[in-house]
This record gives sequence, structure tokens and C-alpha cells, in this order.
Amino acid sequence: MRRTADGLAFAAPELVRSGPVEEELAERLAETLRIGRERMLAVEWADNGPGWVVVLLAAAEEVLELRPGAIEHMVGVAGPCPEGSPYAYEVRVFAPDVEDPVTGSLHASLAQFLLRTGRAKAPYTAGQGTVLGRAGRVRITADERDVWVGGSVVTCVSGQVAL
Repeated sequence: MRRTADGLAFAAPELVRSGPVEEELAERLAETLRIGRERMLAVEWADNGPGWVVVLLAAAEEVLELRPGAIEHMVGVAGPCPEGSPYAYEVRVFAPDVEDPVTGSLHASLAQFLLRTGRAKAPYTAGQGTVLGRAGRVRITADERDVWVGGSVVTCVSGQVAL
């Protein structure tokens, strides 16, 4: 963990699984996401522990338009933002029964995939939570050894649990 000008950042953990998913799983994910398989530019394991599968679409707009069915896997979907946008990618995270507004572990593995494949260059900022009415912004940086994931947060709810 380290402090940055924008808050805190953590070093991305090593991936425990990477590479293309099996075609049968890619087809099931396309069906679940309610898109044609041909729209998925890449479908890869980017698993740093939770079992993430990364789906890359051609554009941020396609990511924002998704209305998936019941999700059975931990899936991160990303699409590049248009030229001139303050964000490089729009990201959505789907897990069984939930869409998460900001997910650091997914951004860590997604960044490793995007940087390794030359689809992004660090530093970059990704947006997440837009569809949920949240302005999640995740900043990715890299040095010679690590990919760093950071940003700031806004506390929406705080409290205590009485036992």
C-alpha cells in the first residue's frame, strides 16, 4: 500500500490464472450478457483470487448498454472510451446477484491484462459505477515492478453494528 496524490493505492497481486477461457464458457457468458459472441473482442481469465473473467468489448457505450441475465461467474466487462474522454475504459463488474460500483481486485487483474496485451498504457483512469449512479474512478499506474490500483472514495454510509 502506498499514499498517492489522489488517495491510496495497492500493488496488484499476481494472477493465479490467465489466458483465454474455454469457448463453451465464452459462449455462456455472451448469452448471459445478452450479446453476440462476435462482439466479445477478448474473453480471458484474469484471476487474482476471486475467479475473474474479463470480457473486452469494442466501446464504452456497449458496456453501458449491457442488461445481463443471471450471472454465475465473477465477470468484469470493459470497453475503451472515445478519444478525448477523461477515462481510458468504462468498466462494469457482475457477480452472482450483484453489480459492484467499484472493484479494486478486478481493476488490478484487468490492468495487468490490458497492459500485457498493449491495449492500454499506464497511467490511465477507468470509470466504473456509471450505470448505478456512482462516479467510481480508478487510477492505474505502473512502475518497473508493479501495477498500482488507486483512487479516492466518498463515504455514503457509516455506522456501527450493535451486538
